[in-house]
Amino acid sequence: MTARTDDSMVRPGLRIAVFGAGYIGLVTGACLAELGHRVVVRDIDPEKVRLLRSGDVPIYEPGLGDMIARNKERLTFTLDVQETLNGAEVVYVCVDTPPSASGDADLSRVWSVVRSLEAASHLRAVVVKSTVPVGTGARVRAALDAAGLGHVGYAANPEFTAEGRAVEDFLHPDRVVIGADDDATAALISELHTGVDGPVVVMDVRSAEMAKLASNALLATKISFINEIATLCEKTGADVEDVARAVGMDHRLGHHFLRPGIGWGGSCFPKDSEALRQLASNTGYHLQMLSAVIEVNNLQKRRAIQRLKDELGTLAGARVALLGMTFKPGTDDMREAPSTVLAGRLLAEGAEVRCWDPMARPAEAEPWTWTTRHESPRSAVEGADAAILVTDWPQLKEVDWAQAASVMRRPVFFDGRNLLDPAVMRSLGFTYISVGRP
Repeated sequence: MTARTDDSMVRPGLRIAVFGAGYIGLVTGACLAELGHRVVVRDIDPEKVRLLRSGDVPIYEPGLGDMIARNKERLTFTLDVQETLNGAEVVYVCVDTPPSASGDADLSRVWSVVRSLEAASHLRAVVVKSTVPVGTGARVRAALDAAGLGHVGYAANPEFTAEGRAVEDFLHPDRVVIGADDDATAALISELHTGVDGPVVVMDVRSAEMAKLASNALLATKISFINEIATLCEKTGADVEDVARAVGMDHRLGHHFLRPGIGWGGSCFPKDSEALRQLASNTGYHLQMLSAVIEVNNLQKRRAIQRLKDELGTLAGARVALLGMTFKPGTDDMREAPSTVLAGRLLAEGAEVRCWDPMARPAEAEPWTWTTRHESPRSAVEGADAAILVTDWPQLKEVDWAQAASVMRRPVFFDGRNLLDPAVMRSLGFTYISVGRP
């Protein structure tokens, strides 16, 4: 990423209000400030706002803390709606949209923001960056019109950033998607992104909303597909790593997301895949392929437990170490992490569960309240009957695995990310199991 060092080089920016100081809101606010805009970020969590005002970042995202510190003259954090909207030209809605009991996206936080704008006649545009069902923009547009804000533009600007590299993805994206139904709003939001190193793609609002859901569904499909192939490789003696390498060399397919493992998690893939499936169901259409993608992902974690059970004979009374808790390396995010399913299933089978992760925040809910947290991989595996590599943190490549094998009660190792070398691990005395490799 390119960091500015001379404020005199920054063109006069717009005044922007960002609602939501989560992963998306913080990255959006910080990056827009980096581009020269004056940004106020509002959140409803007093502790989060207190931390941000004091210079602490409540989430782990590489480069984000430095960017916030660098732009402190242009970046403000508040709990107050009116302070957020005072003088703002553009509002960004970056609140979360979790699944509701019906499976549809819960848009209550989005609507709370929209209602708070009713007196903000000075705005030029409202932009929704939150992931929402197709058709949400039309409903927001109608609400703005009904509030006398027909002159305020509306745009969908979905995020395509990946946790662990969100700042880089914002500043150097594959594309910036802007969904707008009038040219003036599209031009304004495009202007906001001046300085971003990536193409701007303008389309209608509904297409932009669909593009976000479709992108994540296709990425999830590639992961589930290679996991299906990995299972077939195990049954036929083929090596999924070689298969994936050959498939990925085809320029029509590419190698991205063709990595077998124990399945995807996080805040986007599970939620967005279910949201797209629910959207289709609401229209009377059944997305058969996406349903299979979700099913394969759910089964992948349970297959890992079964393979350990086959090796140990029983999990009752066994000590199992989970190496990695977050859903991916480079983040502290535990949302929909595969480790949560693994820990829950192991406990249900009667196992004792130990865990290690360098970044995961302390988990105060089940199943984690029934596990023990360790400061190092070696400590986690000491006296264990088995270990599962859940998150491919680079630190796990540096572990002295010979020593780790010597302190385990039974050196059974399930490499859920195919991170380590099978021959080396077996030479160290491990019963080594991986995904799709003979």
